[in-house]
Amino acid sequence: MKIKKILINIIAVLLLLLVIVFLQELFMPKYMSEIPEGNLVEEYYKEEKKHDLIFVGDCEVFSNVSPVTLWEKYGITSYIRGSAQQLIWQSYYLLEETLEYEKPKAVVFNVLSMKYNEPQKEAYNRLTLDGMKLSKQKIGAIKASMMEDEDMITYIFPLLRYHSRWNDISSEDFKYLLGKDRLSHNGYLMRVDIKPVGYIPEGRVMADYSFGDNSYYYLEKMAKLCKDKDIELILIKSPSVYPYWYPERDQQMVDFAKENDLTYINFLDVAEEQIGIEYDKDTFDGGLHLNLSGAEKFTDYFGKILSNDFNLPDHRNDEEYKAIWQNKVDFYYAMKEDQERELKEYGYLKSYGAVAQTIR
Repeated sequence: MKIKKILINIIAVLLLLLVIVFLQELFMPKYMSEIPEGNLVEEYYKEEKKHDLIFVGDCEVFSNVSPVTLWEKYGITSYIRGSAQQLIWQSYYLLEETLEYEKPKAVVFNVLSMKYNEPQKEAYNRLTLDGMKLSKQKIGAIKASMMEDEDMITYIFPLLRYHSRWNDISSEDFKYLLGKDRLSHNGYLMRVDIKPVGYIPEGRVMADYSFGDNSYYYLEKMAKLCKDKDIELILIKSPSVYPYWYPERDQQMVDFAKENDLTYINFLDVAEEQIGIEYDKDTFDGGLHLNLSGAEKFTDYFGKILSNDFNLPDHRNDEEYKAIWQNKVDFYYAMKEDQERELKEYGYLKSYGAVAQTIR
């Protein structure tokens, strides 16, 4: 009888755990028809870990860089571990985690997030942290990112945060309960629609343009991590006309790169004349991010630098890589065709609603 009672208790505990796991997966936002940025971090885990180049950073990488273009033009294998308003400590921990899976030859970090020295908003934290697998890197990222009114336990067990979604549960939550569609192209979120740059406000005068100590602390950690792993770290400012990139901030990145023997490239300086960016055609939101045509132009230009100056290998004649990337190329052009058809039929992209616009 005693053994039977123990078995019953074990079964009861297992059933309770299964119910908890089921409810957590059900209540977690799916980010499929709205805010697809929320799926970017977790999509990496399903990938073949064979990348010579890793990008980390915010929307200025996942909207502006096309890994498929890098492959088609230069045979460079790359992945973007980006997310919406990704803060530099989040970039650091995502990079540290990535290096547990693979060792790229180079890492690119977009420096816009240096302007944030403190945690900003839970909604953006969730878009990055909820997608990370539980690890020491996730714990570190949570500690560095939490707002004062947040609790770590809600990141470890998201059901404690999302249980109030019970009245918002839809058919989509059940449809993607056991698995989701792939939305990105090695971390790139495609947009073919166009919204030209209109009025661009001048940067307001600031009392102090200096980046904060916390931002520098994680940039230095990133530089040391890459140096210790014999990985080239490349700092960039992606071409976007807003938020305003102050010359004083740019100089700080120039100085940091020089002091640490790194490469820093401000692509704003060459966006129109050399890259060929046309801000009346190559952005989908008035200049904050590039659309597909702009991303392909920028990626082609940057790819030439990566190939020539950093000797990243060309794998286009490698049969193993060709098989992997042909599937990616097919998916890329199929989505491009679908978005163009959707844009022609409805006048906008249905998969990017108002919520997706405002979360950026």
